[in-house]
Amino acid sequence: MTRPNILGLVVAGLFVVTLPAIAGCADPPSAAVNWSRCIFFDRDFSNVDLTGAVLREAHFNRSVFTGAKLDAIDAYRSKFVSARFASASLRGARLDEADFTATDLSGASLVGAQLDRAKFYNADLRGADLRNADIRGTDFLKANLSQAHWIDGTICAEGSISQCVPAVAAQGKTAGGS
Repeated sequence: MTRPNILGLVVAGLFVVTLPAIAGCADPPSAAVNWSRCIFFDRDFSNVDLTGAVLREAHFNRSVFTGAKLDAIDAYRSKFVSARFASASLRGARLDEADFTATDLSGASLVGAQLDRAKFYNADLRGADLRNADIRGTDFLKANLSQAHWIDGTICAEGSISQCVPAVAAQGKTAGGS
């Protein structure tokens, strides 16, 4: 073998050895699984532990994550349209530009999540915990935020739609006759 061919094989071998292991879309759910760009419609992920999983640009429309642990996941630009996350934990998750249109996130924990430019159009966030979440450019149009813990710890009043109306302010209006 000539010298340039040997060098090429060595360089190619190093490239293959240093690549991170990437899970396939058929791999079972587990912590730190890599399901980037995978498509899962109508799947049941209830009570699974996907802590630290990479779900970038994946599709999970109409899937169920009830009670699941999704802490510190990276789901940048993922689609969760009409999914269910009731009582799920998404603490510290990266959900920038994710789509949660018509999704049930009631009682979910999104504490410290990155939600830049995420869509929660017509989503159910009743009782969800959004404390310390980054919501720059996030769309909450028609989202139900009743009894949610807002980013600053404020409890949203019953009937808070599209924006958090502090429960104390809502009580003041009722008590004052306005």
